[in-house]
Amino acid sequence: MGTEERLELRRTHARQRPGRRRRLGGAHGNAFLTSLVGATLLVLLAIEGATIPTIHRFLSVHIFVGMLLLGPVVLKLGSTGYRVLRYYTHSSEYVRLGPPQPLMRFIVAPVLIVSTLTLFGSGILLLVEPGRGLVLLLHKASFIVWFGATSIHVLSYALRAARNVVDDLLGRERAGRLYRFSLAAFALAAGAVIAIATYPLADPWFHRLGH
Repeated sequence: MGTEERLELRRTHARQRPGRRRRLGGAHGNAFLTSLVGATLLVLLAIEGATIPTIHRFLSVHIFVGMLLLGPVVLKLGSTGYRVLRYYTHSSEYVRLGPPQPLMRFIVAPVLIVSTLTLFGSGILLLVEPGRGLVLLLHKASFIVWFGATSIHVLSYALRAARNVVDDLLGRERAGRLYRFSLAAFALAAGAVIAIATYPLADPWFHRLGH
C-alpha cells in the first residue's frame, strides 16, 4: 500500500470515527469511566479491608465482597489497558492527554497489575479448593505488595479522579455519559452475580472456623 493510499485510509477512518467518539466519549470519556470505576472500587475495597483485622468474624463478608470486586476490577483493567493501547498506537486524542508519570508507568503500574492478578487469582483458587497452605501464603503476600502499590496509585490520582466523577455526575461531560454509567452498573451487577453464585463454595471455610 502506497503513502497516498495510507493517507486516504486514515482520512476515511477519521470521517467515520467522530460519531463513535461522541457516543462513547473518546479519550475524556475513557478517563471519566476509569475514575468512576476507581471510586466504586475504593468504596468496596474499604469494606473489604475493614474485614481483615477480624477476618474470622467477618469471613463471609470478606469472601462475598472479594468476589463482587471482580466485575469492577476487570472493567478498571480494561479501561486503563485501552488507554495504554490507544496511546502507544498514537491515537491523537489519547496522546494529547499525555502519558502517566514515569514512576507510575514503569514501576507502580506493572507491580499493581501483577499483584492484583495474583491477589484475586489466589483468592479464587482458595475458594474453589480450600486448604492450600502455599496458596493462602501467596494470597497474604500478594496483598501486602498490592496494598503498597495501590496506596501510591490512589495518592497519585485521587484528586483527579474525584474531579472527574463530580464533573460526570453533574453532566459536564455529556458525551458517552449514559454508556459510562451503564458499563459501571453492569460491572457491579456481574460482580454480584459471581459473588452469589460462588458463595456456597465457601462452606468448607465456614465449617473449619465454626461459622
